[in-house]
Amino acid sequence: MSARPRGASLRQAQWQPHVLALNAPAAYVPWLTAGGSLTARLKAHSDSFRIQCLHQRIERCLGDEAVAIGMHRPGRVWEREVLLRCDNTPAVFGHTVVPMSANAADWPLFSTLGERSLGSTLFGDPLVRRGVLEFARLREGHPLAQRARAALGANAPRDQILYARRCLYQRRQGTLLVTEVFLPSVLELIKTNDNKR
Repeated sequence: MSARPRGASLRQAQWQPHVLALNAPAAYVPWLTAGGSLTARLKAHSDSFRIQCLHQRIERCLGDEAVAIGMHRPGRVWEREVLLRCDNTPAVFGHTVVPMSANAADWPLFSTLGERSLGSTLFGDPLVRRGVLEFARLREGHPLAQRARAALGANAPRDQILYARRCLYQRRQGTLLVTEVFLPSVLELIKTNDNKR
């Protein structure tokens, strides 16, 4: 059996059930493993927090997302991508996919979120069931790493592995997969918070 081409391996992520498998720098681990709302945690580490919606539209899901959301192969999904900004500095790139089979009864507020937090909606709804966290290292060739860098423009980190987590949510018959890519600037929030003490 031939090895998978290097280009293909760079575009795929190996999602792991435990953060230790990433061998990530220790400063990332509290962000990757924190329970509850990431939005609330980011707000606690900044004076000003906002969500910048990059787009919300129909797209094709990534190869490493299809099985997670119950699809046999990559296909069309509702996709939402955002930057979570702390004191106007992007700290997290957020990527959410919802299968086209979901309807308004499954995710009633998804289509009208705009600049509002998806996390606040998910954690405030008693019908939402949260799955387990998975973790991955995203190499520069992975589509989400590329999109995060494109959103950051000239300030994007180059040739650097990005660390991400994802979680599957269910509501009624619908599923929704949220991936959060932690940008290097998130580590500055920890340092700033520590210095305030």
